[in-house]
Amino acid sequence: MAKTRRNAYDAAFKLRAIDLAVGKGNRAAALELGLNESMIRRWKQQREELTQCKKTTKAFRGKKSRWPELENELEDWVNMQRADGRGVSTVQIRLKAKTIATAMKFENFRGGPSWCLRFMRRKGLSIRVRTSLCQQLPPDYEEKISNFRKFTDAMIAEHSIGPHNIINMDEVPLTFDLPLTRTVNRKGESSVMLKTTGHEKTHFTCVLSCTASGEKLPPMVIFKRTTIPKEKFPTGIVVKVNKKGWMTESLMHEWHTECYGKRPGGFFHRNKALLVLDSMRAHITDSVKEAIKRTNSIPAVIPGGTTKYLQPLDISLNRAFKVALRVQWEAWMTSGEKSFTKTGRMRRATYGQVCQWVLTAWSIVKKSTIINGFRKAGLLRVEEGSMSSAGNLPPDESDESDNENNPTSDEAILRLFNSDTEGDDFSGFSAQEEDSDSDHLGW
Repeated sequence: MAKTRRNAYDAAFKLRAIDLAVGKGNRAAALELGLNESMIRRWKQQREELTQCKKTTKAFRGKKSRWPELENELEDWVNMQRADGRGVSTVQIRLKAKTIATAMKFENFRGGPSWCLRFMRRKGLSIRVRTSLCQQLPPDYEEKISNFRKFTDAMIAEHSIGPHNIINMDEVPLTFDLPLTRTVNRKGESSVMLKTTGHEKTHFTCVLSCTASGEKLPPMVIFKRTTIPKEKFPTGIVVKVNKKGWMTESLMHEWHTECYGKRPGGFFHRNKALLVLDSMRAHITDSVKEAIKRTNSIPAVIPGGTTKYLQPLDISLNRAFKVALRVQWEAWMTSGEKSFTKTGRMRRATYGQVCQWVLTAWSIVKKSTIINGFRKAGLLRVEEGSMSSAGNLPPDESDESDNENNPTSDEAILRLFNSDTEGDDFSGFSAQEEDSDSDHLGW
């Protein structure tokens, strides 16, 4: 007697067989698919599990949970924590499981690492690397976004403001070391080392600003110290110092004079301009308001908690800038001779070198990236058959030739997928920024 070959069917096939059986009956479906009728009946009983599992799953192996009620309640707790943006570790899961077991009076429950692994596998959970920090949106954020865009559209139309006179500025927290948090390494090694100078928590601030036409204003860097370093800095960058290393009201005035005034047409203030900035406290003081008004500019303050929708630098520029900056740091780390302290620690890059990195990284950011950021923020409108009435814009592909002359462009794009500098902790801005409940659209 010939042996019957056993076939394995995945969940997608089983669900199709169930649907066919519902329409034609178990026997007819089995004959059409060349199956045994008992298989159809068994798959019907497993319909809920088949719907929830992966479509490529062919069998349900492994023991079922001894404490299904406990695991269901624990799963609800994990989902609740993640819905609120809180991190959950395996240790927290085990501790919470023991608390639930005590409340349910399960005496033999231990909640060890092996059980935790099986629980996560049963519930479709895994350990993930954070992709981005969650910004808390205000309850009425949609209304605030709509009001802000109505205000900017009205100002642009009323004063015929062109793309060259729509400006966005923002502070970017940076560190002297920019290592990746992940790296390719041989399996099984207990420690994975990444070489740095030990200054990955030494912060400084970079102030970037650009126009909707893709033009870049001179960047400003603010170092955490009381005196200007006695070093030679490259031209094209403004260097300032501050005890805490971030933007203040007085530095905002200096940025307004030394960076904002350097844009084309910014010296004589003949044309009306729109300055888009967030609601950081240093941006919205009375003296800063008056200074902006004196330069024939209209301030448009982004409502608190909505910068990821309305600020072009946050939407498309800051990440590309940080990727390019990391390329500069890694090139410095892997080439050239370094100096060391008496204890053998590598000295960090000089202030002048850091400023050169900033200039190079800022120059690498493409003009089309800037323009797309303003478009996504709703500050540039594309009408049918023509560009925005605010003025003619350069096409997105205007920078294609730059890639051919830019040896780091391909590498930067590759590293973009591993960029993790956005999540760096920076105590400076959190102490100064204060989101306003009212809509600071213009003064």
